[in-house]
Amino acid sequence: MSTLRIAVVKETAAHERRVALDPDGVKRLQAIGAQVLVEVGAGAGAWFDDESYQAAGAQLLQRGELLAQADLVLSVGPPAEDVLGTLRAGQGWLGLLAPLTNPELVRALTDRGVTMISLDGLPRTLTRAQSMDALSSQASAAGYKAVLVAAEHYDRFFPMLMTAAGTSKPAAVLVLGAGVAGLQAIGTARRLGAVVSGYDVRPAARDEVKSLGAKFLELKAGIAGAGEGGYARELTAEERQAQQQELAEHIARHDIVITTAQVPGRVPPVLVTADTVARMRPGSVVVDLAASRLGGNVEGSVPGETVLTGNGVRLVGAANLPSQMATSASQALSRNMAALVQHLVSDGQLAIDLEDEIQRGVVISHGGEIVSPAVAAVVAPASVTAPPAGAASSEGQLS
Repeated sequence: MSTLRIAVVKETAAHERRVALDPDGVKRLQAIGAQVLVEVGAGAGAWFDDESYQAAGAQLLQRGELLAQADLVLSVGPPAEDVLGTLRAGQGWLGLLAPLTNPELVRALTDRGVTMISLDGLPRTLTRAQSMDALSSQASAAGYKAVLVAAEHYDRFFPMLMTAAGTSKPAAVLVLGAGVAGLQAIGTARRLGAVVSGYDVRPAARDEVKSLGAKFLELKAGIAGAGEGGYARELTAEERQAQQQELAEHIARHDIVITTAQVPGRVPPVLVTADTVARMRPGSVVVDLAASRLGGNVEGSVPGETVLTGNGVRLVGAANLPSQMATSASQALSRNMAALVQHLVSDGQLAIDLEDEIQRGVVISHGGEIVSPAVAAVVAPASVTAPPAGAASSEGQLS
């Protein structure tokens, strides 16, 4: 039996500095008998040099040779288009591949017989899957960085300061969405000395917000939006309107607003309208963590850009903040990757088993077929392979 060869590629997407596996991750995968191949320069953006990978036992190769030898390829984001034509049937590709918003990629990998494995679909409520939860680890980095970005754009002090020149009052920060990113943002803003409030449509978030020393924003509308898989459900049009109207009053009283509400594979909900932004004080800052090509939580935000409105409010389209925390984000992602690979490997080889609940969530295509019902419903309904008898659908995690 040949040794499983796991390859780590260098990311080519603009502004992406993370790497899928750090040198410590190399050691973790060698412990299960795998040979680890690393593309030359793969970790440079996260400050992991080639020498550190070699010292960990990895073999350094140029991309062409690396992909030719690899049985399983690890990446942060989707593979570049010029790579797709070099892949062969039976290879595996594992990363944060966003299959619901990348139908062309799903088709391309499926048609080539590549096993597509995406961490986006991990069933996050499973206790045994927590060590593999890349969405949470990267959201934590994003929430932390969001507060630092807000502080950079805010022209006043965060904490209350008493000086000989007088006293400055602390910044009033409102975080909309109390998932992993939101809670990390709340905790970070509190540590910087701000007065922090948090809001989420899920009732269970109230205690989590308060446990961090922040005030939970109670809306008179009383909207409860708990959904499946730990996500908030999609609100009705009437609920969204009531939410926006009441939130507008609170937002206008805050100096900094950080929005974190995202729905995997769907357009994020608008929480801050243009009219609301117009009511905010000059010098206020809004950081939109949901800003992407699908839209954002804030009307007028642009992914990757900072927009200064006519009334002096800065709208920060905070696209890919984990990349700005490249070292810590990569270290966390590497642990997630290694944990999932260890779960996927049996007797030294990649072993796809769709009766396993974790694999049903993360395996998108295998053997030339789309095996994820949630993805198949979006990409190619006719090509879906039914899950094994008694198997639960992963739709709750991917939709």
